[in-house]
Amino acid sequence: MSVHTSRSIQALAAATILVAGLSGCASTGNNAAMQAQIDSAAADAAAAKADAAAAKATSAEALRTANEAKAIAEDTETKIDRMFKKAMHK
Repeated sequence: MSVHTSRSIQALAAATILVAGLSGCASTGNNAAMQAQIDSAAADAAAAKADAAAAKATSAEALRTANEAKAIAEDTETKIDRMFKKAMHK
């Protein structure tokens, strides 16, 4: 094998190692970017879950308040009915 051929093989081997190394870095960079997107999506999901829990609590409170108002209205209607009937009997 000639010196020239040996150097060509060495250059080819070096180029192959360089390309493989750069591909590994690109893959690592892609993995890091992908992990950042996953982390961001997970954070968004956690925030949405917290918002949903807060909305559910607010909804439960609104329902409780509405039920109390309904009970008060029914009680008031009953009292007014009794007062009207009592006034009619006089």
